[in-house]
Amino acid sequence: MEPPQGVFRDDTALNGIQLLCNEKGVITSSEGLWGSWLPARGCPRSSRLTSFRLRVEPPRGGFRDDTAANDASFMCSDGTVLDGGGGARGQWGNWSQPCPTHVGICGIRTRVEAPQRSQDDTGLNDAAMVCCTQ
Repeated sequence: MEPPQGVFRDDTALNGIQLLCNEKGVITSSEGLWGSWLPARGCPRSSRLTSFRLRVEPPRGGFRDDTAANDASFMCSDGTVLDGGGGARGQWGNWSQPCPTHVGICGIRTRVEAPQRSQDDTGLNDAAMVCCTQ
């Protein structure tokens, strides 16, 4: 997560998502170049990630600073919501279709914009979680 950079500086907000899984270790999405990892959050013991949503700022047009994805939240199989702690720009999307609670989320796909040089950078633009099959 890149914090706000101030007036006349390019903001990107969310630049990557990392899942810390008991069975598969660390699963990291493609990452943008900016920001740093926020503290990890986890489901209660014996609960799994089953659904997620993104907070996304739509394109603002013209010469305005776009950020795209600003935050992510995850739902655990016991109903616990893990807030990502990211940026406040944009609106929350709907929760994804939940994975079966006995398997949960075990993979991630993301769309990350390449650096735009002197143009507006956005970092992470979209994400999809993959449900385990077993």
